[in-house]
Amino acid sequence: MSDSAVAMERTRPNINLTDHAVTLIIVCLVGLVMNTVGPAIPLADGFVGMVVIYLISMVGLILTRFAPFYLPSVAWISLVGIVATLPWTPGSEWIVAQAKSVNFLALATPALAYAGFAIAKKEIEVAKHSGWKLALVACLVFLGTYAGSVLVAELILRLQGS
Repeated sequence: MSDSAVAMERTRPNINLTDHAVTLIIVCLVGLVMNTVGPAIPLADGFVGMVVIYLISMVGLILTRFAPFYLPSVAWISLVGIVATLPWTPGSEWIVAQAKSVNFLALATPALAYAGFAIAKKEIEVAKHSGWKLALVACLVFLGTYAGSVLVAELILRLQGS
């Protein structure tokens, strides 16, 4: 094995598939509740769609762990999802139909909640030391993002009106 291959193997994260499987089940259950409550998609339809998404995610994680070369798990999961929904893949119509019964905005709820909980002590310390400078930059970023969105929306509305 070459030195670069050995270095790559050392940098490959050791993924615990059992932990990831359990975590994904919890996320899928929360997402299923959000999918049923928010957009009012029937529980049975959402459940099958969530199982399809779960299986795609697990196949991607298994590839991340055992593939002969390393790609991040998000890349493998995306590739599995893309290949599973290509028109010439057997069963792709069924997979797409099941995935359509999952409102992906409802899946953002548990992800954003986890991101909120994941703020570490280090980030809080950085915010304390940065003080008013951080607040000023945050306000300017929010203002710039809002102004940019307004300009794009106004431009599109004017183009559609003419």
